[in-house]
Amino acid sequence: MRGLAGDNTAYQMFLMELSAHLRAFLRKRLSRLPDEVEDLVQESLLAVHNQRHTYDPDQPLSAWVQAIARYKLVDLLRRRSAHELLTDPLDEEMDIFSTADADAAEARRDLNKLLAELPDQQRLPIIHTKLEGLSVMQAATLTGMSESAVKVGVHRGLKALAAKIRGVL
Repeated sequence: MRGLAGDNTAYQMFLMELSAHLRAFLRKRLSRLPDEVEDLVQESLLAVHNQRHTYDPDQPLSAWVQAIARYKLVDLLRRRSAHELLTDPLDEEMDIFSTADADAAEARRDLNKLLAELPDQQRLPIIHTKLEGLSVMQAATLTGMSESAVKVGVHRGLKALAAKIRGVL
């Protein structure tokens, strides 16, 4: 959503993660056409980019991306007249993201729970710099803290999070 709102860093991260999912999905289905996988990943990413305005944030992202990937795969097979080259049937359940989405949601929930336990001086710098991708200067402006305080807050906050994860605190 940040990428759609104009956050270039978030959008680039989204596209990198999406390309990894697409690559794995397409490699599995195009094992007999390995040279086509990267082209199809790029075509799918381009379609996602060009059609991003059609994404409804109230709907699951995975379903929208699956539809795009499925159409790109069908287009390739039509061009190649190679329906028999599919490793798996096309109408098989296509779970590109279902596990990844569930894992990501669970990790996000856990991280938010841990972050909520930190004081604002640590939590806010981590959120702004590490999760939102803002610079130290931008985070300082946003929080009203000095740049040094933001750096110290990130360092101490990450140290505290690591300790919580290890179960020390």
